[in-house]
Parts: sequence; C-alpha cells; structure tokens
Amino acid sequence: MKHIIDRFITYVKVDTQSDPSNAAFPSTEKQWDLAQLLVKELTEIGMKNIEIDANCYIMATLPSNVAHKVPTIGFIAHMDTSPDFSGTNVNPQIHENYDGKDIVLNKEKNIVLSPDYFEDLLLYKGQTIITTDGTTLLGADDKAGITEIVSAMEYLIQHPEIKHGDIRICFTPDEEVGKGAHLFDVQKFGSDWAYTMDGSEIGELEYENFNAASAKAIFSGKSVHPGYAKGKMVNSILTAHEFMAQLPKHEIPEKTSGYEGFYHLHTIQGGIEETVLEYIIRDHDFDLFEKRKITFEKIANDMNTALGSKLVKTEIEDQYYNMKEKIEPVLHIVTIAKEAMEQAGIKPLIKAIRGGTDGSQLSYKGLPCPNIFAGGHNFHGKYEYVPVESMVKATEVIVNIAQLVAEQPGGHTY
Repeated sequence: MKHIIDRFITYVKVDTQSDPSNAAFPSTEKQWDLAQLLVKELTEIGMKNIEIDANCYIMATLPSNVAHKVPTIGFIAHMDTSPDFSGTNVNPQIHENYDGKDIVLNKEKNIVLSPDYFEDLLLYKGQTIITTDGTTLLGADDKAGITEIVSAMEYLIQHPEIKHGDIRICFTPDEEVGKGAHLFDVQKFGSDWAYTMDGSEIGELEYENFNAASAKAIFSGKSVHPGYAKGKMVNSILTAHEFMAQLPKHEIPEKTSGYEGFYHLHTIQGGIEETVLEYIIRDHDFDLFEKRKITFEKIANDMNTALGSKLVKTEIEDQYYNMKEKIEPVLHIVTIAKEAMEQAGIKPLIKAIRGGTDGSQLSYKGLPCPNIFAGGHNFHGKYEYVPVESMVKATEVIVNIAQLVAEQPGGHTY
C-alpha cells in the first residue's frame, strides 16, 4: 500500500492544470512535466513500445505471455487536472485509520472535511484517506487512475505466472477541457476495447453518460445616458435576465439527479451593450437532448419576435454523446469488468455517469470504452479525497480483467 501512496503523491505534486482558453495541445506546457516522468517510470518498470507523441499522448504495451490468441485490451487515464480550481503546490495530507469524524484540512482558514456534509466519508472508516490541505484540489481525478494503471502493469510484470494477452495503456492530456480524446489515435492504440480508470466511488462501473452540448446566448443592447434613456436604451443585461427566466427553473444541476438532464448556466459576462450567457446542456436521452437544444433556440427566437428585432443570438455546439449506444452491442466487456470487481470482493455499482469521460468520445471513434472507478471523491475542489484502499482495489480489478480476458476456452470465452 505504501508503494501506491508514494506513487500517487509523486504524481499529484506535479501541476498539470489544463486551460480551456488555449487551443494548443496540450493546453498547458506543464502537462509535459508529468508526461516525461511517466515515460521514465514506464521504462523502469519494463513496459514496451513506449511512445509519447507531439501532442503529449503516452502509449505503451505490456506484451502477451500466453500462446493462444487473446483480445488486446486497453486502460486509459488522463494527466491534466481541472481548470476550475488550483492545482499548483498540491500538499497532500495522509490520514491513517480514519475515525469517522471531521477532518481539519486547514486550521488557519477553518476548512473542514465533514461527514455531516460529505456522507460518503463514513464508507471509509478505518481506512487511510488522502486529502488536500484546503488550498488546492488533490488531483485524484485522474492521477488515481494513472497510479492504478502503472501499479497494475508493474504487478503483472513482476508476476509472470498471471496470464494475460497484450495490454495497451494510454495517458492523455486535456480531458478536463473536453479535448482528451480529440487527437487520440485509435488505430495506433490497436486495442479491441478499453477501460477508462476515471470513476469515483469504489465499485462504480459506467457505460452510460450524458449527451452534451455547449450553448451561448448573446444579447445586444443600446447604451444611452440614463437620464434621457426612455424609449431609447436597450439594456442587454435585462434581456438576458428575461431569457434565463424562461428556461425550466427546476432543470438545473442543483435540482436534478439520476437520468434527469439540465441546463447549467456557468458564466455570465455583460454590460448594457452586450451580455453573454454560457451554458452546458445535458441529457442521457438523445431525443430529450435534442428537445433541450430546440427549447434554447426557441426562447431566443420568440424573444426576437416579441422585441421586433434580432437582439438575441444563440450558438450551440455538440460536445459528446452517450456511449451506451456503442457499448450495448459489446456488453460482454462490461460483464468482464463486473466479474473482475466481484473477484476482488467489490460490489459493482452500475450506473449512468452524470458527466462524460474520454471513453464516451473514444467509443464513437471505434474504441468501446466503459468507465471504472478510480476511488476519488469531491473532484475539482478543496474537499477532494481518495481512500488508499480504493486505489489498491482498482489496481486489483485491472489485474483481474487482464486475467479474465486471457482465460482459455472452457473457463470463460468472450
């Protein structure tokens, strides 16, 4: 367990925060720092065919140790951390034998990780928990996934008695800004299917995710001296407010769960002359997803008709789609992961992702790619934490998957 802790802490101390405003690959030069560290480590543990391309994608192979034909499988995790919260100077805190009480992250700033608010903490009483110091995120999303993949490959190399076929691994940049799969070379990766190690709670196994779009509503106005504005001024801020009021009030992230979709307003920029609202639109059901986009545009069109002028413009761009459509025809790959968890003594939690992963885009690029837990909680903020035992179990699941796929006919056939 100490080996996994040390590896994880080494990774999270490397700042790899991505930048949504930069179109370059990777979007931040500092992602190369972890990439180079990983290439060195993969070489040291004995991985083969290690490559890092010009866009900071790392691929490597663990060659088969069986004589019979076995499907090539892959494991994928991303190197970057969220741009929404600082990933600079991460200072992980290790809490052994967690007692189920409040964890003080930062005494001076009175930042406390409490099970009264984050109830999932109580699932990990008696375990070792790694937290932030309350000033940054932790980076378990997705450096826990990287830790688990590297640790599993190292274990398989050290234990050649465990039979497996060819295993491909890839570490990607810029997943947190929605670009992690954009330049992923599926043909070069050469895997029949893969798994992203990018879920949260232990046991999570996901092959459904949101259909996703980004949306902008842009409002034009006219600025006139307020003392002489009657009948002349058009305040774009107020027009934007009318638009917001016409979207369904309860279909927002704070009031939805499960398969319920939403409109999420995440950025407002504006003044009298122009106001811009930036949204994300999400729904698991494709027809409902399409209807949401239509609703967004219809409100704008109706407002323009009522105002007698085209003061409202919309821009909508699809981001990714629900991978369920691509996974269901090969559902055995989910069954394998489920069985691997059960062998590790884990109860599988099969559910839909209220978000997306590289796997959703990769599935549409021809690489079916369900998502497996990495163990972390409260991603993208100062309350992020990961139980070490969950990372150990995720590593075991990877090893079990490799072994299950390699089993001879008469055992399992997939």
